[in-house]
Amino acid sequence: MTVVDAHQHVWDPARARYDWLGPEMAPIDGAMGFEDVRPALEAAGVTATVLVQAADNDGDTDHMLATAAAHPEVVAVVAWVPLDDPGRTRVRLAELADDPHVVGVRTLLHEIPDPEWILRPTVTRGLELVAEAGLTFDLVTSSPQALTLVPELTARHPELRLVIDHLGKPPVGGGSEEHAVWRKLIATAAHHPLVHAKLSGLYSASGPLDAWKTAQVRPFVEDALELFGAERLMYGGDWPVSVLAGGYGRAWETYGELLAPLSPHDRAAVLGGTAARFYRIDATLLDTACHAAV
Repeated sequence: MTVVDAHQHVWDPARARYDWLGPEMAPIDGAMGFEDVRPALEAAGVTATVLVQAADNDGDTDHMLATAAAHPEVVAVVAWVPLDDPGRTRVRLAELADDPHVVGVRTLLHEIPDPEWILRPTVTRGLELVAEAGLTFDLVTSSPQALTLVPELTARHPELRLVIDHLGKPPVGGGSEEHAVWRKLIATAAHHPLVHAKLSGLYSASGPLDAWKTAQVRPFVEDALELFGAERLMYGGDWPVSVLAGGYGRAWETYGELLAPLSPHDRAAVLGGTAARFYRIDATLLDTACHAAV
C-alpha cells in the first residue's frame, strides 16, 4: 500500500521569515529539515509526503521546492501565493506552474487579524486564479470558528478543491457542548462534495499539546469518517509540530488504531489514495517515491 503523509512541514529561519516561530516552540524553533523526519517516516512505512507552507512568503515556498528537488519522497508542495494581490498571484502562479511538485496553495489565515480576510474581493479574485490553475486550497484555522466561512467559500468558488487542515481544530479534550458546535460546523462544510479534510494535528485543545489521549481523539475521527467518508479524508503527520505533541510515532500509532476497523479499501484511501487523487499528485513523482522507499 502506498502511504502518503499529506501534511508535513520543513522550515529554516535562514531561508525564510517565520514570524510565529520563537523560543516558546523549542525544540523545533530552529531549522527542521527532511533529514530530521526521515527515520520516523521509514519506521511508519510512509512512502511519500506532501510539504505544506509554513510562512506567508516566497522564501518558504522556495525552500520547500528545493527540499522536494533533493528528496524523491517529497511528491507534492502546497505553496504560498499573495492571494490579496491578484496581479502578483497571477505572476507567481505562472512561475510555479513549471514545477510538477506544486499542487496547491495555503495562507496562514489564523495569523491574520481580520477573521474574514479570505472573503475580501481581492482574495476572492486570487482564489479564482488558483482554481483556474487547477490547484487546491488548504484551509487552516486555530479554532473551529473559521469553518463558518466554508459555505460562503464553496458558493463563491464551486470548482475549487478545498481541504480543511486538522479537521478544523476540534476541541480535543473538551466538553460535549464544544464537540456539538464543532460537529455542526464541520457537517455543514462537508455538504460540498469538493471539500475534503485532514486527520492531522488533533492535539489537546487547551494546555500542553501532548496532553491528549487516543480516546479523546476517537470521537472526532469517527465523526469525520461519518461525514466525509474515507474518500474525502487524508492522513497527515503534521511534523515537526507533532514533536511537541508526543512525537511522530505517537500520532501515527493513534491514527493506525482508529483506522483499523475500516475495510482495506477505505484504509488505503485515508492513508494515501485520497491525497493522491485530491492533490492530483504527479504519477511519475509518486512512482519514484515508491521505488525510493523500497
